[in-house]
Amino acid sequence: MRYAFSKLAKNDYAKYPFLKAAIKYVQIPDLRIQDLADSNRENILKRAQQRLEEAIFDNIVSRDLHHEDIEIISFPVAVMLAMATKNSFIQKRYALAEANQTYEDLRKESEEKTLEVAKNFGWELASNKESRMPYRFALNLVDYLRNTTHLREKPWKLVNRMLSNGNVYLGIDEVARLLKEEVRRHIEKRLELKELPAFPPKITEIAEKIRKLSEDTIGKTEMEGFPKAIVQVAFPPCIKALYESFSSGRHLSHVGRFTLTSFLINIGMPPETVVEFFKSFSDYNERMTRYQVEHIAGEKGSRTRYIPPKCDTLKTHGVCTNPDELCQRMRHPLSYYRIKVKAT
Repeated sequence: MRYAFSKLAKNDYAKYPFLKAAIKYVQIPDLRIQDLADSNRENILKRAQQRLEEAIFDNIVSRDLHHEDIEIISFPVAVMLAMATKNSFIQKRYALAEANQTYEDLRKESEEKTLEVAKNFGWELASNKESRMPYRFALNLVDYLRNTTHLREKPWKLVNRMLSNGNVYLGIDEVARLLKEEVRRHIEKRLELKELPAFPPKITEIAEKIRKLSEDTIGKTEMEGFPKAIVQVAFPPCIKALYESFSSGRHLSHVGRFTLTSFLINIGMPPETVVEFFKSFSDYNERMTRYQVEHIAGEKGSRTRYIPPKCDTLKTHGVCTNPDELCQRMRHPLSYYRIKVKAT
């Protein structure tokens, strides 16, 4: 009889607490919601709250590998806290922040541990045995397609990949990026409970603090989200003018470019589409443009999604153009757009 032993240690489960076997490594696997109000569990609840706050401030969740038990058990508690906020924005941001840290860890991970993490999600991922393929991993085509659905950049298109015998060949950074997508979806699914349990007053209180912190840090306008379909007739006059100049390749100031790019990203336009627009500019540089757009979208650099400047700032820089009656009551172009969308 053959036994399969995990190549992951307790320290690894502290890095990847979403793995199925992680909870088996802690001393209190049967922790109940009611137990969290106990002062003896305060350190767990505190770390769970910290995980959510890091997600809000930094869009990435750090790892404390010196306190493995707390790090592992605080993950499901943080998921519960995110549920208690009853706010889809906070929940999605938390899932993405955990996935962002997973990506950073996996990029530096050993090959065998990467394979173990992939196995957790049922991936058919193997070390590359084909010497003619200059890649470290071979991933089953079905797994590849499932995880590239939302990746619109050209390098991820199947036509641009090396494909042989039903496998797509990838480097460690690419595998880490696709596992990031898997982790994000996995956590979002855990957050989709239709019927929430009754939370103790202490949990409800912390959840309310997190919700308030999100509104103060990110802004209520962005948290409430926008419809997926972009409604051009709802653009405020300043954005309409920038968009028309943008589409025809006319020069835009740095503030104008940032304002339009951040506005389009925040109302749901994919970064890849925004990059395509910039191709009409004489100073277009694909590598630099892509980085700047993805940076504004929160996919690069600080991983913070930027929002457009407020109306007062746009007036200072001469970007405010032909303000209409609704503009007089608005402080931000995203607020204008939201109101106009509801009216259309």
